[in-house]
Amino acid sequence: MHLPTAIRMKTTVFAELGFWALVLFSFVVPVIIYGVLLVKRAVSPKTSLLLGICLVVIAGLDVFLLQSMANAAKSTPSLSDDVVFLSELSVALYLLPATFGGIGINLVSHVLLRHIEKAERVFEREHPGR
Repeated sequence: MHLPTAIRMKTTVFAELGFWALVLFSFVVPVIIYGVLLVKRAVSPKTSLLLGICLVVIAGLDVFLLQSMANAAKSTPSLSDDVVFLSELSVALYLLPATFGGIGINLVSHVLLRHIEKAERVFEREHPGR
């Protein structure tokens, strides 16, 4: 007898869309962003700012997805997802969003600091002796 999908108990979180979104946003998208930043010979400040903001957003999304996967893993009979999301190994998974968030914040602050430095130089030129 086949039960409808809504009634069937989830056997593992590895088959859920949230897990694959976690993989996409933890590995695929950041690697593409880093690749763009490394391959491009010239990157505009707006592009750097946008990619930095994307990394910060990805970090937040990763933390959300990790939390939801941990909650989902509690309700599945599978032990393999428990090992990944409910053990000490899960602490290591949080290093990825911490790294992405840190690099993203660094990119954003770099762009903002360069803009402020340019604005200060313009001010000093326009208002000598101040």
